[in-house]
Amino acid sequence: MSTDARTTPPRGWLHDLEPIVETQLHAHLMRAQEWFPHQYVPWSRGRDFDGPLEGAAWDDTQSALPPAVRASLIVTLLTEDNLPSYHHEIATLFGRDGAWGTWVHRWTAEEDRHGAAIRSYLHTTRAVDPIQLERTRMSLISTGFTADQPHGLHSIAYVALQELATRISHRNTGRMSGDPVCDRLLARIATDENLHMVIYRGLLGASFDAWPDQTMRALTDTVTTFRMPGHLIPGFNRMSLAIAYADIYNLRIHRDDVLKSLLRSVDALHRTDVGPEGERAREELAAFLAVLDDQKAKQQEKIEMRRAQLSSTEPEHRSRRASA
Repeated sequence: MSTDARTTPPRGWLHDLEPIVETQLHAHLMRAQEWFPHQYVPWSRGRDFDGPLEGAAWDDTQSALPPAVRASLIVTLLTEDNLPSYHHEIATLFGRDGAWGTWVHRWTAEEDRHGAAIRSYLHTTRAVDPIQLERTRMSLISTGFTADQPHGLHSIAYVALQELATRISHRNTGRMSGDPVCDRLLARIATDENLHMVIYRGLLGASFDAWPDQTMRALTDTVTTFRMPGHLIPGFNRMSLAIAYADIYNLRIHRDDVLKSLLRSVDALHRTDVGPEGERAREELAAFLAVLDDQKAKQQEKIEMRRAQLSSTEPEHRSRRASA
């Protein structure tokens, strides 16, 4: 495997892709709709917490949301809270001038309202321990986030994949919440994420057209090492397991709804313009997808077993509640 293909970006890639960014940005601004976080928050459900205002202390029984939905919302919010680090990373990579800089700032502005809306929703519905949430936020942002993509094409591949994964996770979380307010909020946020994905997917496709071998390598490296940016959150593995079992986001969804969709959109597995280096990367990608299929099947079997266990115990739980 060529070291240069991993670590050296194509010469002039920022300049060469800027016309694509400008076109995509113009289309984005035409499609994006203005919306206001405060209109998606159920303020009438809110009440004071304990503290200087002498409200009611929070406890775990005050939320009607399913535990996996709460876990998904908390992971989403804490991920959004690291926005200052994400902005620094992409502004350093893409720059602050021209179409790239305009897009960087626009993306940051749109992402910032996601966290504002979700935090307000969680607080008003008392779906989160506000003290624990704030302590975790302080710890996470104090640690920061550093992108580990080797160069620009890796970063483009990563954000195209991550934005699509986030969109699907948001929609599933909202649908499974049992709360129409939560569903509307996350559908609205998912619309933003989808528009972001469209820009990065367009850049990925343009990168393939310009540098097929290097882009295939970048995409393969990204797919085979992909982790969501929230993986640094304390308790992330535990919450991810709950999210997976609830069918909000798991290997099946990642493989079938995210990877297959993105790879198909850029024709990654069937391109005819790659050379020997790109073909080696594509073979690695195909081999990884085969392994992922096996892992997906094993995880799905565990999920079905878990559901069967919960179904078998539910009548007993109902009987206990009735007798109580």
